[in-house]
Amino acid sequence: LPAVASLIYRRTYHNNQVIEMDPKLDWAANLSHMMGHSSTGAMELMRLYQTIHSDHEGGNVSAHTTHLVGSALSDPYLSFAAGMTGLAGPLHGLANQEVLLWINGVKKELG
Repeated sequence: LPAVASLIYRRTYHNNQVIEMDPKLDWAANLSHMMGHSSTGAMELMRLYQTIHSDHEGGNVSAHTTHLVGSALSDPYLSFAAGMTGLAGPLHGLANQEVLLWINGVKKELG
């Protein structure tokens, strides 16, 4: 997955210049590296980002709602719309905003 994600990123923003994976790096650090961000700070930030968002397999409101509505064999659009509606709640959508504020604060403090 990191190879596919980084390929799309590099193809879109860096003239299709692909960076090969480094077998010495972990999953998140490899994604950062292959996207072209190989500093220790960037790799640590990617690890943190992956950890924070690892609950999206079904443990949060939007993912759970999308799976639940889809399990009723509803139209995929309706499943997606249900999940997006879950983002409007202050305990889910606001949580993402709080993470972005925290990351921006870290960037401002550490440079």
